[in-house]
Amino acid sequence: MDRNILNKLRLRMLDRGTVRNFPEKTLQESYILNTWGTNAIEGNTLTLDEVTKVIESGITVPNRPVRDLQETIQHSHALAEVVSGRMSEVTMKCALELHDMIFHAILTDAGLWRRVNVRISGSRYSLPRVEKLIPLLQDWEKHYMAMEMNREDVFSQAAEMHFGFESIHPFSDGNGRVGRLLLNIHFLNHNWPLINILPQDRNSYLDALESAHNKGLGKLTDFLEINMASSLIFMLDKVGSEEDMLLTLDQAKKISGTDYSTKYLALRIQQGELPGIRFNNRWMTSPAAIRLYSEIKGRE
Repeated sequence: MDRNILNKLRLRMLDRGTVRNFPEKTLQESYILNTWGTNAIEGNTLTLDEVTKVIESGITVPNRPVRDLQETIQHSHALAEVVSGRMSEVTMKCALELHDMIFHAILTDAGLWRRVNVRISGSRYSLPRVEKLIPLLQDWEKHYMAMEMNREDVFSQAAEMHFGFESIHPFSDGNGRVGRLLLNIHFLNHNWPLINILPQDRNSYLDALESAHNKGLGKLTDFLEINMASSLIFMLDKVGSEEDMLLTLDQAKKISGTDYSTKYLALRIQQGELPGIRFNNRWMTSPAAIRLYSEIKGRE
């Protein structure tokens, strides 16, 4: 994803304020999408519509596991703490507290580092043994603070922090969800919106994490940039102007005044060049995103 497109979309959002200053009602759809996505990629069975009912109305969904309902409610509360700024540090202490918030009364070791050795299913790489966890986590925290002090690139820093945490895998369960909340703390602290990682992103996400072990962080950094573009247009749909409305590709290209075909736009979204988001098997984007793509990529 072209950084110029990302930065210009971010400026459009910041014209309306930072995410932490938006009213909670404005952010509710982001809470729902983020909670559904992060849980679904870990096997939670609730659909997006069901997560919406649980979070918006407190309605219990029949014929779903109690754990899936608890995870939904408790993750949404943890996310609200992150967005409010009450949980705003990428630290070991914050990771423990987030784990306890999400998995209280679900896991017997909620809010505790793992006490057993574990493996990641499908991964070729071994995880650190229990006795190495605390020193590795301390180094992880110090390294992140050093990157912050050096004002390193926000996406490269995010990739390094997230990969480091997931590679340590400090909990018996729930590492991904805590790690993605820490990722959102990082982005919010740098005045970016929540990054949403959805079920359709699962394979690309896991592949990027796996690739980082021996090929570096490039693929993970690219993944975060592409998903941030999607998250930006999702947020701008809530707070932006009329040209920031999320529309089908056919509708958006007409309003944008460009002559791209719908097929071309879908291809560029899939290639990570044009911001887009997929709902109900339909690609959506905004006229503003298409215009920015045309202005920036059209000059190359």
